[in-house]
Amino acid sequence: METIGKIRRRKLVKNENISEIARGLNLSRNTVKKYLKAESAPTYQRQTQPSPMLGNYQAQLLLWLEQDAVRQKGQRRNAQRLFEDLQREGYAGAYDSVQRFVKRWKEAQPAPAINAFVPLVFAVGDACQFDWSHETVVLGGITQAIKLAHFRLSHSRQMFVAAYPRESQEMVFDAHARAFAFFGGVPQRMIYDNPKTIVDSLYVGKERKFNRRFLALASHYLFEPVACTPASGWEKGQVENQVGNVREWLFTPTPKFAGLVELNAWLEARCRDLAARAHPGMKHLTIAEVFADEQAHLRQISARFDGYFEQTTRVSSTCLASYDRNRYSVPAAYAGQRVSLRAYADQITVVAEGAEVARHTRSFARDTLILDPWHYLPVLEKKPGALRNGAPFVDWSLPVAIATVRTRLLKQPKGDRAFVEVLLAMREHGADPVETACALALESGICSASVILNHLHRLIAPVRTDAAIHVPTALHLNQEPIADCSRYDRLREAIHVA
Repeated sequence: METIGKIRRRKLVKNENISEIARGLNLSRNTVKKYLKAESAPTYQRQTQPSPMLGNYQAQLLLWLEQDAVRQKGQRRNAQRLFEDLQREGYAGAYDSVQRFVKRWKEAQPAPAINAFVPLVFAVGDACQFDWSHETVVLGGITQAIKLAHFRLSHSRQMFVAAYPRESQEMVFDAHARAFAFFGGVPQRMIYDNPKTIVDSLYVGKERKFNRRFLALASHYLFEPVACTPASGWEKGQVENQVGNVREWLFTPTPKFAGLVELNAWLEARCRDLAARAHPGMKHLTIAEVFADEQAHLRQISARFDGYFEQTTRVSSTCLASYDRNRYSVPAAYAGQRVSLRAYADQITVVAEGAEVARHTRSFARDTLILDPWHYLPVLEKKPGALRNGAPFVDWSLPVAIATVRTRLLKQPKGDRAFVEVLLAMREHGADPVETACALALESGICSASVILNHLHRLIAPVRTDAAIHVPTALHLNQEPIADCSRYDRLREAIHVA
């Protein structure tokens, strides 16, 4: 088309003859004449591509395409899969022939009906939309899938996202607490899909039976939960679009972080940065400027919701409580008893008789032991031999001086029982004075429980004052004794004579 344009301009604008045009553009005269006479742009691609090898297989290919047309989109075969299926039927032709046939067939199909929608407008501080998405990140050098909680204030378009390893209920609670803290308040309504962590049962129309713990969250923050009609994503279209945008903006290419803490800090900072874009409805303002105005209309937060998922479990004889295919230690006093285990987004707590008795950092691995050696100290008093091979004590990270004392004591007869005495003192008086006592014992070259406890008692003993002692006058002696060493000599001589 560029050459044709040059020829026409030279002839019709500059009035050059055919020979001058041919010499100037290095073309033949016949080519110049053909382009000047042509009423439309020439085509150089065949309109019909022969497919002799596909001829006997077109009926089979057409049947497969018609069968796939009535299936769900995710179950339909693409041209490559159809080509592979034809090869199993004996087709020996090229893939291009199959691809062209599939393309022509799809172009000949009637266009699907386009749904019409009504544009939505939300008042200031009225609604916030929520959704989940699955993303891929590299955490600690390992590529893994994470769950991303999306929030979007419908009026200002301010977004907030947070990453989690699960979509469980405690993650939903933690995500809401983070989002409301980021927004600086709570909107009047929250709009959701119908996940099991939020909705227990769906009824006719908009009637829903919300989860009891989720209703406690809504009651705490005083927002109205609204569940969308099933398969009606347009009812929260802003956050649906946000899922694709965030994947493009933040997760392409795949980001790399040391852990979830660093990832969430980066995501929060990026949410603030992206708010500098122009607001879709108010082009003269940025999202951040509209959000600053909307914050004044959000309900203030009085306290953070204690968002946990609770279940009752029995503590095993090895002082372990199970949750999510992991086992967590509990103080030995509760072995065999039923306790309440509360799962938070990042912690596991154990409650017995209304009081918290254990707290652990939550593990998202599988079949792991999370142990606190201090939970097993009462067992060590009765079974000190477990100190050598007990799982809680194998990788116990102790201060250097105490660890050195442990190594030396375990080489001595009944050294395990002696070290248990040191541990009992450590539980009663703390690690710092016991560590100092162990260091003093190591400096003296005598490593035993009695020596360490003696140093410890000296360290924790009350400081003696140097004030003079006032003795009552009634206790004075009338005749004070006189020191006479010669009496000892006379006594020794008498014994010698005898």
